[in-house]
Amino acid sequence: MLFVEYPKCSTCKKAKKWLDDHGISYEDRHIVEENPKKEELMEWQGRSGLPLKRFFNTSGMKYRELGLSAKLKDMPEEDQFELLASDGMLVKRPIIVAEDFILVGFREAEWEDRLL
Repeated sequence: MLFVEYPKCSTCKKAKKWLDDHGISYEDRHIVEENPKKEELMEWQGRSGLPLKRFFNTSGMKYRELGLSAKLKDMPEEDQFELLASDGMLVKRPIIVAEDFILVGFREAEWEDRLL
């Protein structure tokens, strides 16, 4: 299982502690040092069944700086994936990539359902 995170993110720290407390093993990946590639993001979004907007870090500074809340609705999906792949700070985190599911963001109840 892959755990994609930004180590300074408080939600990621909480999620990582939750995984460790429950004895769940994972491979750690720093989202800025090794940003997900466009193809990975496309695969994850397809497998997750989530709308593409859920993969954007809508509360992030970079998202606000670029004014994406207004721009995304008219932006083709292909361009949205390229944008996400261009900067890890735009991607919602943490992300769990497991064999049969993808989790985006940390919602404890959802993680319990899927991981315990």
